[in-house]
Amino acid sequence: MMTTPYVSTFSGNRFYPLEPRIDRVAIEDIAHGLAYQCRFNGQTCEFYSVAQHSLVVASLVPPALRMAALLHDAAEAYLGDMVKPLKVLLPEFAAIEDKVTMIISDTFGVDFSDYGPIKQADLIALATEKRDLMPHSVERWAYLDTVRALPEPIVPMSPRDAKLAFLDEFDRLSTHSAASAAASGLGAKWRI
Repeated sequence: MMTTPYVSTFSGNRFYPLEPRIDRVAIEDIAHGLAYQCRFNGQTCEFYSVAQHSLVVASLVPPALRMAALLHDAAEAYLGDMVKPLKVLLPEFAAIEDKVTMIISDTFGVDFSDYGPIKQADLIALATEKRDLMPHSVERWAYLDTVRALPEPIVPMSPRDAKLAFLDEFDRLSTHSAASAAASGLGAKWRI
């Protein structure tokens, strides 16, 4: 009897990469997975997590887009943070990533359709990360030519601190969104 291969999550849920589905999407799994993954495949001068990157991106967008910005890389909690040059060579990976992102979007009621401001914030974070965390990467990244890095330097957080900060921000944004929805009579969409 052949079983479908899966990846176990921090809280014991299962992610099935061959048929992208997740037993139960849990914010704890997302926060943990992102907090313990280093950006740039670990090729940084200090450990810098995807969770901290997500917090930076969320801080750079208008309030209505902050939850989407916080979760913009959430699929990486299940799939890993694949470096851009490799991702371009593997279009099937991008299709799986899109499916996982849709599952996360549906679970948390997050709309990724207004992605322009999130992408711009992502590029600002990237330019800052390249400057502060990759001092030996002196080559030009053409897609950053018109992007201005943040004036303040990045101070990397420990994985534990990044996870806690990510969960705190998620809770804060969830509470705010649920209160706004209740006030407008729409009700909460969050299924955590």
